[in-house]
Amino acid sequence: MYSASQQRYDKMIYNRVGRSGLKLSAIGLGLWHNFGSVDSFENQKAIIHQAFDLGITYFDLANNYGPIPGSAEENFGQIMAGDMKPYRDEMIIASKAGYTMWPGPYGDWGSRKYIMASADQSLKRTGLDYFDIFYSHRPDPKTPIEETAMALDELVHQGKALYIGISNYDGAQTKAITTVFNELKTPFVIHQPRYNMFDRTVETDLFPVLKAEHKSAVSYSSLAQGLLSDRYLNGIPADSRAHKTTSPFLHEDQVEKTLATVKQLNQVAKDRGQSLAEMALAWNLREPEIASVLVGASRPSQLVDNVKALDHLAFTPAELTKIDHILK
Repeated sequence: MYSASQQRYDKMIYNRVGRSGLKLSAIGLGLWHNFGSVDSFENQKAIIHQAFDLGITYFDLANNYGPIPGSAEENFGQIMAGDMKPYRDEMIIASKAGYTMWPGPYGDWGSRKYIMASADQSLKRTGLDYFDIFYSHRPDPKTPIEETAMALDELVHQGKALYIGISNYDGAQTKAITTVFNELKTPFVIHQPRYNMFDRTVETDLFPVLKAEHKSAVSYSSLAQGLLSDRYLNGIPADSRAHKTTSPFLHEDQVEKTLATVKQLNQVAKDRGQSLAEMALAWNLREPEIASVLVGASRPSQLVDNVKALDHLAFTPAELTKIDHILK
């Protein structure tokens, strides 16, 4: 039977989310990969246990995570019902609705019908009474933003979510939905954008809005699907995600095109006494709007390595200038 480490809170950093009372662990665990029906359940348990022992309290799900869609929530729910049940009040558990989940016109996007049904399904799969954060996973171009906002607000009134977040909204969309949330007095506190050294669009588009509205962000794809690590420095392993994936975020050509840049960044990391992955996570956390960075893991030891990023978060102006020069 799992018993959490007594030292789990000794080294982790917890950042306040905007002006809210909520704090997130600076490193969060994303369950986008490695928690589906095709993955080892015992390994999933080991990853969750390791994460919690390291002080990681933020666990990030979505209704469609798998494969098959929904299986990540189901597997996480089984782990929660067993080993992790005594620690529920020490955990921030999030899920999302917005991408295709079931057939027909009601299983996608941001209508009230879809969001309310999806939240109920996600709670059933996880066996939870509520989510700490529930996100709109993407903006819906054909549904009024007020409808999506009011549906999310209703989840709070129903006791199904404590806080509300949005993901993949651009700056203008974020400003628009924030206006509605402010009118409703919705506890909207966080945005989840894709952000890493290779994808910096949100620095000029989204972050100024978050700063003005006193909201925070939790970044996903923080290591660019593994590009910002030593995984591909010496070629593309046969068992790597780049070799196997059909994801638009990672493919073999992308590895080849970024290799020279990655090698230069790796040298900067070495000069700092860090691995490239550690430096990439620390670089994300340099942004004041970033409360937490999400990492994925296929084995527990990866989390041990990722958390080492917190040992050296500071960058000198010269280091930041050199990184910017490399990325250009």
